[in-house]
Amino acid sequence: MIETDVLIVGTGPAGGAMAALLATYGVKALVITKWNWTCRTPRAHITNQRAMEVFRDLGIENTVNEKRTAQQYMGNNVFCTSLAGEELGRLLTWGTHPQRKADYTLASPTSICDIPQNLLEPILVDTAASRGATVMFNWEYQSLQQDADGVTVEVRDYVSGVTHMIRAKYVIGADGGRSKVAEDIGLPMEGKMGVAGSMNIVFEADLSRYVAHRPSVLYWVMQPGSDVGGIGMGLVRMVRPWSEWLIVWGYDINEPAPTVSDEMATEIAHKLIGDHTIPIKIKSTSVWTVNDMYARENTRGRVFCMGDAVHRHPPSNGLGSNTSIQDAWNLAWKLAYVLQGHAGGSLLESYDAERSPIAKQIVTRANQSISEFGPIFDALGLLSTTEPEAMKANMAKLKDNDPAAMRQREALRKAIEFKSFEFNCHGVELNQRYHSNAIIADGSAPAPWQRDKELYYQPSTRPGAHLPHVWVYDSNHREVSTLDIVGKGKFTVLTGIGGEAWVEAARVIAAETGVALVGHVIGPSRDYSDFTGDWARTREIEEGGCLLIRPDQFIAYRHFGPEREAERLLRAALTRVLGLPN
Repeated sequence: MIETDVLIVGTGPAGGAMAALLATYGVKALVITKWNWTCRTPRAHITNQRAMEVFRDLGIENTVNEKRTAQQYMGNNVFCTSLAGEELGRLLTWGTHPQRKADYTLASPTSICDIPQNLLEPILVDTAASRGATVMFNWEYQSLQQDADGVTVEVRDYVSGVTHMIRAKYVIGADGGRSKVAEDIGLPMEGKMGVAGSMNIVFEADLSRYVAHRPSVLYWVMQPGSDVGGIGMGLVRMVRPWSEWLIVWGYDINEPAPTVSDEMATEIAHKLIGDHTIPIKIKSTSVWTVNDMYARENTRGRVFCMGDAVHRHPPSNGLGSNTSIQDAWNLAWKLAYVLQGHAGGSLLESYDAERSPIAKQIVTRANQSISEFGPIFDALGLLSTTEPEAMKANMAKLKDNDPAAMRQREALRKAIEFKSFEFNCHGVELNQRYHSNAIIADGSAPAPWQRDKELYYQPSTRPGAHLPHVWVYDSNHREVSTLDIVGKGKFTVLTGIGGEAWVEAARVIAAETGVALVGHVIGPSRDYSDFTGDWARTREIEEGGCLLIRPDQFIAYRHFGPEREAERLLRAALTRVLGLPN
């Protein structure tokens, strides 16, 4: 019997991040995967600021950035008849429009970027293994049985053919969109699998002549009559600028999945590029289905599921790996505190309460984004006929000089602009608000959304919100993000001049309990200075008030002003958040 504190099934973004975080927190973790290495295809790629903040907290942000395509090369989301053909319209995306870039810059010390999953996963697994996690390839999960004290898991070693029994205190099911762990523990699922069919074609080709002047990660090609449904939309996605690409092409979900030969893949690639003289090297092909399903609950006893196991959706909005990584951060510190004796088991209940609503939200949003291509198709005249030649003629009318063409051009412009809800969805990425037993409501009403809550991030220090990023200054007058003085496995108290009692309370409680709890005063000649006044404008409490920040940078508790009974209040808050007896 192999024994471990935590068994993680899967090495994808959720499992890899979970392993890296637990190892960093000093938890004994065993990671298994049925594959002989990490992901070999690009798959997920858009990496938003919340995920990058996790990497920053882990100390691997620079490593990720070495492999990334930076934000400035992501933005020209192009709609065209082929890469070499006519451009129909363009949307500046992922915060690259001058009017949106400030929103992203103000929201985080990190930048959104593009890093394919096959480059990200090895970084996460390497971080986990180098910090103490044990990673076993070619080990496939078979089944589990749990009791009051732990979980017994059966796995099969593909290399030796031997079946191993693992005894873990907790199990993480991060085994993807057809999760056997989720199935075995009977998680209640909502929605439908296999609502549409797609194929991926990964290939190498130098396409710089067609894309370098309009750098982007996504090029949408409209070729009526070319694929399922007659509309003929294919996606050419940048994997590495400007030499490696991934095509997404549809197939009829009601028919057997096609066998994609290299010849077929090359023909599709040449068609979407619009230049048959371009040399192409096919690297891989695969078929997959678009899903619309989420788990209403993500936990059963000592087994927790995360990532695609509990939110199964198309790649629209780029939410998949990002949400998976945040699932891991939410749970990792909670497991560490429970295993190290600093929290009660009830703390773990907050994982389901906080993350299951997010799963529903992003599955709904991603599938809604697919339907929001409809106005573009309508403006191009692709929905008024089923004849491909008529569709092409309708598209050609865009260039006419008459009132109907003018209306068509305006409709297309508005339809493309509306796709900001998929490609500039800053609020969807950053506006999560938690409600659970690990958050202490302060009685305040939620602030009304000043702008659209899906498009725009709105910072808040209300309990349940993520701590806002603001630049403050250390004793050497160097910029430090508020996010850099919290996290890293510890609870943090932030206050200002007049709130020194909160910091002293944190010191006393930490010394007495062993809980990782630190306090900082932000003010002139204190731990950090607020020379710009940005923190004062953001904190939403008096200068001597208190914010208690969890290790995942979410605000657990706030007090609006100075307090003589700071130690009693802070102790009560921390006790409640950690699920400890009073």
